[in-house]
Order: sequence, then structure tokens, then C-alpha cells
Amino acid sequence: MANKGPQTSVSVNILDKEYLVGCDEDEQEALLASARYLDKTMREIRDSGKVVGADRIAVMAALNIAHELLSQDGAKGSAAGGMMENYSKRLKRLQEKIEHALFNSQQLEI
Repeated sequence: MANKGPQTSVSVNILDKEYLVGCDEDEQEALLASARYLDKTMREIRDSGKVVGADRIAVMAALNIAHELLSQDGAKGSAAGGMMENYSKRLKRLQEKIEHALFNSQQLEI
């Protein structure tokens, strides 16, 4: 993954846990918005009482968000192909950053 600009560490809170995530400065606002959306989605799932455990809640939230994204792209027609590839790359980068932050968080708990 190539860096586009200066890196910064951003603190995000998801389900009352703080994660420090590194990102390019020009992607900071998008990361914060994504974290807020993920937190909102995970809280809705948790508050429904149907899913227990942070890992399961996270998987359900990821599936819901992926479904929303794919549904939106499908509705836009064939021009969405290039956009979908761009979304996929950005989501993959964010997923890698989140996984790294979660791994570091687990190491601190041990």
C-alpha cells in the first residue's frame, strides 16, 4: 500500500473502546466518518439483543455495510464497476488498519 501523504494517528471509539489507527492526513475525515458509521451500526445490532459478543456484532455490522454498498452500486448500473473497485481498495486498506489496531489492542490486554 503506497502512502499518498503524511501519516497521522487517529483515535476512534467503537462500542466504547478506543482504537488508534494510522492513516494519511487527507483520509482522516473519511476514517472518522467511517468509524462513526460503524459504531452506530454496531450499537444498533447490539441493542437489538439478537447478537451477543463484540466479534459477532462486528461481523454482522460488516455484512450489513457490505450489503448496503453492493446494493447501492448495483442500483447505479455498469458505471459502478470502476467505483466499486475504488471502494473495494479503500475498504481493504481500512480493514487492514482496523485489524492492525485490533491486534495491537489484544496484545495490550494479554
